[in-house]
Amino acid sequence: MTELRDVLRQCVERLERYRRNAQQVDKQYTKAGLIEPVIASLGWDVLDPDEVQRGYRPGNSDSFVDYAMLLPDAPRLFILASGLGDDLDDPHGVAQVMACAVEERVEWVMLTDGAQWRAYNALVVGLVQQKFFSAVHVDADIDAAVGLLALFSKASMQDNRISDHWPGFFVDRQVQAELLELFSGEQLPQLVALLRRRLPRLNLEQIRLSLLRARATFEFPPAAAPRSEEPVRASAESPPAPMRRLDGEASHVQRLPLRIAAPVGPDKPRVSPEERQLRLSDLIGVGRLRPGCALVAKYLGRDHRAELLADGSIRYGRRSFTSPSGAGQAVKADVHGPGVTETTKATDGLEFWHAEDARTGDFVSLKEIRRRAVVDLSGAVPPGDAY
Repeated sequence: MTELRDVLRQCVERLERYRRNAQQVDKQYTKAGLIEPVIASLGWDVLDPDEVQRGYRPGNSDSFVDYAMLLPDAPRLFILASGLGDDLDDPHGVAQVMACAVEERVEWVMLTDGAQWRAYNALVVGLVQQKFFSAVHVDADIDAAVGLLALFSKASMQDNRISDHWPGFFVDRQVQAELLELFSGEQLPQLVALLRRRLPRLNLEQIRLSLLRARATFEFPPAAAPRSEEPVRASAESPPAPMRRLDGEASHVQRLPLRIAAPVGPDKPRVSPEERQLRLSDLIGVGRLRPGCALVAKYLGRDHRAELLADGSIRYGRRSFTSPSGAGQAVKADVHGPGVTETTKATDGLEFWHAEDARTGDFVSLKEIRRRAVVDLSGAVPPGDAY
């Protein structure tokens, strides 16, 4: 069987050629050149209608999916294909494939334009975002693409290996969202009270200021951990030593610890309470930012622009946001689509956005401009600041 990694490398070369020549690649060419080679490399016989059915229609429905993978006679995986660069978030197409999956009781669905592959658990009750499992761009990270796509190989689907990944991921996603909410400014008093009970020698103010100095990150295992360099094989590989899940069953998903990091040292100066009190409108008031100035964020190799309004809000696209973090999250949601995870979307907006310091003329992060504003208000001159 053709190795998945080699096929993905060939797909990346085709993608680079298409983009270099500014070629428009319609759905049929995308399926033939970018999608079907991947399906075949996963061990599915694309020429055997008993294994891979093109244009599959469930029952008497008028809806169809581009590919249905069958084991042995029942569909186990649906794939909805799009032309290269087409919108994978098209609500009609997404609703169509999810409806087909629910009708046929097919748990797993993939959407792809050949460059991006997204996986969903269609039988989860809720919005499409809640069904989302993982997504990869083959030309951005081949290792991640191998890790995700290998879970949908014929051998993997026969062994139902993905069932080891989904339950833990589904729980982790909910726990992570709650942890991020708990560490947000609005929920901070709850955390302060909890720590006060556990640290009776510290007072509430000491704990509050310590949390303001900390930057919390919560690392969970990826939805699909990269597999080894070995190609996908038709026979099952020997699994690693199992760990225990909360329900007592064995799981091969490796768990990473939660990590809370407080930035220290000269490269990441601590954020003072005085800095945290300043809003963008304050930075306008002290003359460090100009109303209407451009905010620029470089994300995944592209520049994204927004506008600072006179009241300190930010206009990105046709929407306005009251915080730079909200505007930064909107950028990531636009880039990754509705399936973006909370971890990916989490944004330190003051680090994310850069602007021209109206007093010095240099282009720096909003966090640096805020630091300078605090110095302005204290009457001191910050090192290296030109007046």
